[in-house]
Amino acid sequence: MVRHHLFWPLTVLGVLLLFNLLYSPDFFSIKLRDGHLYGSLIDILNFGSPLILVAIGMTLVIATKGIDLSVGSVVAIAGAISCLLISKGSEQDSLSLVFIAVGVSLALSIVLGIWNGFLVAGVGIQPIIATLILMVAGRGLAQLITGGQIITVSSASYKYIGAGSLATLPFSIFIVAIVVIIAAVLTRKTALGLFIESVGCKPTASHLAGIRSKTVLLAVYMFCGLCAGIAGLILSSNVSSADGNNAGLWYELDAILAVVIGGTSLNGGRFYLMGTLIGALIIQTLTTTIYMIGVPPEITLVVKAFVVLAVCLIQSEQFRKTLMQRWKTRHYSAEREVKQHV
Repeated sequence: MVRHHLFWPLTVLGVLLLFNLLYSPDFFSIKLRDGHLYGSLIDILNFGSPLILVAIGMTLVIATKGIDLSVGSVVAIAGAISCLLISKGSEQDSLSLVFIAVGVSLALSIVLGIWNGFLVAGVGIQPIIATLILMVAGRGLAQLITGGQIITVSSASYKYIGAGSLATLPFSIFIVAIVVIIAAVLTRKTALGLFIESVGCKPTASHLAGIRSKTVLLAVYMFCGLCAGIAGLILSSNVSSADGNNAGLWYELDAILAVVIGGTSLNGGRFYLMGTLIGALIIQTLTTTIYMIGVPPEITLVVKAFVVLAVCLIQSEQFRKTLMQRWKTRHYSAEREVKQHV
């Protein structure tokens, strides 16, 4: 039985998939070629992997009644530093060099997450302001790393992260699966999830109850930074290049939308990782649909915004109740008029 908070996201995802099937009958077709699976559904999972990762990290931050606007910049920084290190190496396809580049990128992403957590938990700056600082400065840092140019690399080992295949499926899907499983185990099989929800609901009360709220906040922002860093590696390795200006652009907004569509409230408290996963798939499927039906690029974002707004309204219980009350009122008024005429 589908849980209540997953009903509407799954319904919307089903409607989008059904529309694609009706518009393009071969939408669900999956072909095996040279040991790799190809098809629209595979593309949605593959291209949606970075967004899913960022949205998972964002879910835990929002659960603490926070927000992280810097994830897009962290995505750009991670991709930029890894490509820069690989491009400076004597052998670009050296596996050890790729490991070093990936390790440095992820370490830097964790440090940036800790910086956000320090500003929020340690200094007491509001999350939207604290992360806005890194959102602006981080984008500039990414451009400084790349020198304002697009850094290209020719490393098959690095490209495997975002464009490789394992057991006929894109390797990025396995990365996402591992991160989601780790997040689910830590938040649902340990007390960490309860601590996060407690800090999001009543931070003062949770502190008085003995919960180290500052440590929890530091941990969730650090995890969010790590998720953004992994997403940056997938994006940059998929195209074998790093663009400090455009990589991860507006990812923070898509991630927040995915979290909200998945049923997690921006007011903090209870969160739903599976809901976020479905929300991210909805956004990626919507993006694929818009491009497939040939919507002009200049109005793509407008169409996407209207569809997301409709999804959020449909999911809103208060909005549905208001519509139902108005429908009942009009129906009752119409019946009264008919009876009066009779």
